[in-house]
Amino acid sequence: MYGGVFDPDGIYKRIAEKEALTAQDGFWDDNDRATKVMNDIKLLKGRVEPWEDLRRQVSDLETLYELAVEEGDQSLEKELSELYEKARAQYEHHSILNLLSDEVDKNDCFLSVHAGAGGTEACDWTFMLSRMYQRWAERHGYKVEVLSQEEAEGGLKSINMRISGDYVYGYTKGEAGVHRLVRISPFDANARRHTSFASVYVFPVLDDSIEVKIDPKDLRVDTFRAGGKGGQHVNKTDSAVRFTHIPTGIVVQCESERSQLMNRATAMSELRSRLYEYYKAEKEKENQKFAAEKKSISFGSQIRSYVFQPYTMVKDLRTRHSVGNIQAVMDGDIDSFLDSYLSAKWKGLPLEAGDDEDDAGE
Repeated sequence: MYGGVFDPDGIYKRIAEKEALTAQDGFWDDNDRATKVMNDIKLLKGRVEPWEDLRRQVSDLETLYELAVEEGDQSLEKELSELYEKARAQYEHHSILNLLSDEVDKNDCFLSVHAGAGGTEACDWTFMLSRMYQRWAERHGYKVEVLSQEEAEGGLKSINMRISGDYVYGYTKGEAGVHRLVRISPFDANARRHTSFASVYVFPVLDDSIEVKIDPKDLRVDTFRAGGKGGQHVNKTDSAVRFTHIPTGIVVQCESERSQLMNRATAMSELRSRLYEYYKAEKEKENQKFAAEKKSISFGSQIRSYVFQPYTMVKDLRTRHSVGNIQAVMDGDIDSFLDSYLSAKWKGLPLEAGDDEDDAGE
């Protein structure tokens, strides 16, 4: 296992402390607090119970192996091999989960995709990436809510969504950066190969335990009519809300709800999340985390390449992890990329974006 990250005794102690809270008088009177404590217990148990189950599987595997050796029964070889592979796969998955130890790793996330260089092709690429992340979320039973999107010819100029589930931010934080598409464009009558770019941003959804102060005097608030889907009410009232944080220049907006009040609450939640990341970067002076956002959305700054022609391959340029089945990736099968990033980050390996040396001539 990845050393030094997993502390079962410490986790069991925290579970006991939180379960003791549930026995206190008046605990259930505060529904929000009770819900948070029960969710914390669920998350903590989710960290140790899978390891207990895996320990039992390994014990059973050892017993079956010793029995096969003792009796010289080679017919169990296939079953032993299958059980071993199942245990190994679970071990790898649980080891990755234990890397998610930052205070906001367990939270939901705001994920947005913005079209870069490439015109109509880039807008289609933005749509394709947004679909990839939504399909990934569906695979894991996460909830996806589209907060706002700007449509354009051929696809989307930008889209902002909230993905809700256990450890969503921890898994997706490594997706922030520029993603490059190489394919024969369906929008080119001459069937030429095009290169397009889109930028992904990921921020944690903060709960009330993390305080981020926002001075109302630092905010510019704009309201406007929402476009696209939402029904007649949405399009006839100024229900959409845009916040501009003047000191930092951060802009967020939400138009997914019928009520302006609800859109305000959602936009404020996202603004708190983005300011948290902004101030954290300043305090820690670790601007490498945000380098992808500060670079241009074009050549030389991508974190991953998705090549459809002349061959098919998705390659992460930071970890060098690659997959040949590009259609599976576009259908949301991106866990191997998420895991390889977390593993490399924990090992302290350099994670630099840049050009793909294997794509010479692009």
